[in-house]
Amino acid sequence: MISTSRPPSVNSMGTDGDPFSALLRPPASETEHERIARLQREADAKRISDSIDEEIKADRERMRKSREDIRLLLLGQAESGKSTLQKQFQLLYNPAGLDDERLSWRTVIYFNIARPISRILDALDAYGDAEEDDDEVYGAADIRAASGMPVPSGSTDIAAEEKSLSPSQLSLEKQITSFRLRLAPLLAAETSLADRLSGGIDVSGSGKGSVFVRSGWQLKSRGFPFGRGRERTSSGGRFSFSGRNSTDENKGNEMELQARHAEVQEDKLVHEVASILNACQKDIKELWELPAVKRLRERRRLKLEEWAEYFLNNIERVSAPGYLPTIEDILHARIQTMGVAEHVFDMSVHGRTVRWHLYDVGGARGQRHSWIPYFDDATAIIFLAPVSAFDQYLDEDPRTNRIDDSLQLFKQICSNALLKRAHLVLFLNKTDVLKAKLAAGIKVNKYITSYGDRANEYDTVVAYFKAHFTQVHRRTNENNRVLFTHLTSAVNTKAMQSIITDVRDSIFRGYLKSAALV
Repeated sequence: MISTSRPPSVNSMGTDGDPFSALLRPPASETEHERIARLQREADAKRISDSIDEEIKADRERMRKSREDIRLLLLGQAESGKSTLQKQFQLLYNPAGLDDERLSWRTVIYFNIARPISRILDALDAYGDAEEDDDEVYGAADIRAASGMPVPSGSTDIAAEEKSLSPSQLSLEKQITSFRLRLAPLLAAETSLADRLSGGIDVSGSGKGSVFVRSGWQLKSRGFPFGRGRERTSSGGRFSFSGRNSTDENKGNEMELQARHAEVQEDKLVHEVASILNACQKDIKELWELPAVKRLRERRRLKLEEWAEYFLNNIERVSAPGYLPTIEDILHARIQTMGVAEHVFDMSVHGRTVRWHLYDVGGARGQRHSWIPYFDDATAIIFLAPVSAFDQYLDEDPRTNRIDDSLQLFKQICSNALLKRAHLVLFLNKTDVLKAKLAAGIKVNKYITSYGDRANEYDTVVAYFKAHFTQVHRRTNENNRVLFTHLTSAVNTKAMQSIITDVRDSIFRGYLKSAALV
């Protein structure tokens, strides 16, 4: 049998055989002054080490608590009502924060007036007072005009058109020219307002002419009135709990100065646009009430969103000197979200306080990839489907009906493996707009051929769309997850607060069950 000697362990070695001890041992010639300096360095090093250990311990504790937080995703296509629902949450749980933002919303509201005015004039240029009915057959010019894009025409075409115009049409041409001259300052301000809101950013795959804003655009240097803002890291979408470090201090100060400078510029721009609106108030009202505009809307040659009609109907109040947006105005104001906006707030439910993270996402096709990092730890999802959009098509793809796109998106959400355990709520939104369209005689089966000969009535239409979304959920429901469905109008504050309370309670009950607390 072969025997070998066992090498000495670290513990069995004396200090004379330990190379690290020899390395750390102070030199024999060390003076008293050098000894004091060495001890001070060792004390500083230990203090820094202990501080790092405390930060790590605190981060671990925060991460442990964060696992108990509720994370609610608001998902859906663009213009489905996600940001409006976020405002309703804010109005219910932090009304003071929304009140602090009122002045900031003037920029959006003024843009929501300037953009439709431009589209109305473009539609008048494209169609005049034509007798043809709505979009039976969509040509290239029709698509451009419906999306608010100018229809190009050469001088030869214009001359040929003028020869064929009737006296009434020639009169309308002169009116349009007059309106363009009188409203020229407002039309010019549209670009400045759009650049101020989006910073000149163009998001690919999000439709032509869209204007997007970043998270926190309205807060500027006022802090975070709706909860506390947090950032996500690039690794897995997890939270970064540490604050800004010293190396970012100068960059942060520079950004703060830029924000203050931009706020001063915004005040100047807003005041200028407010003066323009006040001076053009009568012209805007006259254009909006023009019989030719009314006929274009009735014949579906001019399609304006509900927010555009709201502000044009209230133009006298909105353009008055010293105008301050109301809560109703803010709920109707429309601007597209870019990326994911997070809102953090504490909510007390049945005597227990829980931190909620609400995520308002950009719904355009070119932005949906940004949702994925938020799927892995989502507690609940509210999916918003605008049932009023049966006669609308995507800005990104004019061939795709918005209802069909919403169904396909809902299918992807329901079948996503990362979201299988998330509480699922469906809002069939914009029911008020649906009722108005049906009352105006717009036929669902003209745009949704599978609707067939069913009655063109609200209850029948809603039941039809609800059945389709329920069927999508049932086909992808491997875990027997319950789908909670609500018929909603996100701008109806009284009704929405009741629905939000019910949804909050159902989410909280599911949260307690998953946490094994009930």
